[in-house]
Amino acid sequence: MIILKNVVLRRGAKVLLDGSSVTINPGEKVGLVGRNGAGKSTLFGLFNGSLHEDGGDFTLPPQWRMAQVAQDMPETEQSATAFVIEGDTVLLAAQNEVHAAEATDDGMRMAHAYMVLDEAGVHTAEARAQTLILGLGFKMEELSNPVNSFSGGWRMRLQLARALMCPSDLLLLDEPTNHLDLDALVWLEAWLKKYTGTMIVISHDREFLDTVTQVTLHIDNARLVRYGGNYSTFEEMRADQMALQQAAVSKQQDKIAHLQKFIDRFKAKASKAKQAQSRVKALERMERIAPVLADADFSFEFKEPANLPNPMLTIRKGVIGYPPLPDAPADSPPTVIVRDINCSVHAGQRIGILGANGQGKSTLVKTIARTLTPINGELTEGKGLTIGYFAQQELDVLHPEDNPLQHMTRLAKEIIASGRGGWVNGKEQDLRNFLGTFNFGGDMVKQPVGTMSGGEKARLVLCMIVWQRPNLLLLDEPTNHLDLATREALGVALNEFEGTVMLVSHDRALLRAVCDEFWLVSRGGVAPFDGDLADYQRYLLEEAKRSRDEAGAPDKKRVA
Repeated sequence: MIILKNVVLRRGAKVLLDGSSVTINPGEKVGLVGRNGAGKSTLFGLFNGSLHEDGGDFTLPPQWRMAQVAQDMPETEQSATAFVIEGDTVLLAAQNEVHAAEATDDGMRMAHAYMVLDEAGVHTAEARAQTLILGLGFKMEELSNPVNSFSGGWRMRLQLARALMCPSDLLLLDEPTNHLDLDALVWLEAWLKKYTGTMIVISHDREFLDTVTQVTLHIDNARLVRYGGNYSTFEEMRADQMALQQAAVSKQQDKIAHLQKFIDRFKAKASKAKQAQSRVKALERMERIAPVLADADFSFEFKEPANLPNPMLTIRKGVIGYPPLPDAPADSPPTVIVRDINCSVHAGQRIGILGANGQGKSTLVKTIARTLTPINGELTEGKGLTIGYFAQQELDVLHPEDNPLQHMTRLAKEIIASGRGGWVNGKEQDLRNFLGTFNFGGDMVKQPVGTMSGGEKARLVLCMIVWQRPNLLLLDEPTNHLDLATREALGVALNEFEGTVMLVSHDRALLRAVCDEFWLVSRGGVAPFDGDLADYQRYLLEEAKRSRDEAGAPDKKRVA
């Protein structure tokens, strides 16, 4: 077992753990949670041996084999399959021993080496590696592609597959879901539930934690507190503790009153009934999430839209995709992703956009956001449509060399020039004050965005969206770099928003809390999805099985 006894951990002069004691038993699956900067990744450094305790005693069984996801971006011309196979350290050691034995002409040593190599699963290695790669969303035809041919997010998926390939007694996972779509996330959960070793995971995805963990370790005020149960159980137990501190609960009363006012105002109005019902769901969750929101670095709200065109937009016979690359021949056709789109987006709708990886979810959002032009068909916008767009890669809309104040100044000038106006003026002090409400104060307003964390960049994009006072929010994976508290704050803000929301996310808690209906982007088309997220997860598993059957892919059962 893993034992911490009166452990002290420091990062520089900051004390992250001060006399903490906890035990993790063999086979337990543990969620490690706490505010950003609380010391979660530093504690991982203690577990993996890269850091040592500054006080107290830490013990981990010396015979345990450890696996974790490498954080560096792989640079190699190896094929995806070969790269992942190398993650099997037991197999690698056996292969090296075979080579060494063959060089000695020692028959007994060679016989033993070949036996160990067989026991290490050399004959199933390729199938096991390809099962992991395909499960994490790659296509059959990509199995032999060089690692360097993939983008950064896909290379990190290969690093995850490589860690899962490694036989281990202790598996350390630090934000494993960040680069995954919902289909890959569902597959990963199924794999981890079958994992027989001890697992410790850092994640900001509450449903992922609920699915794969049974113990929660919370870093709170330099203490490590163990809770029996998954994240929701931890949250409920902590809520009971914090209910004794009335200040933590009363902090939420203004939010509850705001939601109740909306419900009372619109529950009898047919056109607003569905929106009112979504606020009822949010209100039911509000008291339970009070503790985590009390820990949030900030809270915010979207301003009431100046107008609500209806319909917001209409697409008729739409064909969307990407234009030819700049260096392509002049007569090269565009790449079509989705065709024959016929749909309308109305005021007040709250749409979750579903679809397996590569089906065109982001392409649809980018087209509506005007960053892609439709290849064919008509896209008609309602008069006064104002779009707030959160790109999947924040740097798609941010300039790494500029600071937050420069971003806001440029945005204010663009809004004023367009005649849309803003809800406050563009004077520098007003911009500084507004940035301060999103925790960009002091020297941070002059810090280059390229040096900021993913969470800070995401916060800046949200700040810029709120400033624009949009009536249509297009959010493409907005939670990738947000901690649990900020995700909850975003969910509350979206439920209070009186405009239209279109959301792409692998965060099922956010989808459930915000969306009243779903669209499915699949097989080159877009259509309403008749079902809830549980139905969609079943659909994903069925689609994965169908794809495997059609392609003759390896069976995705875990090979021990």
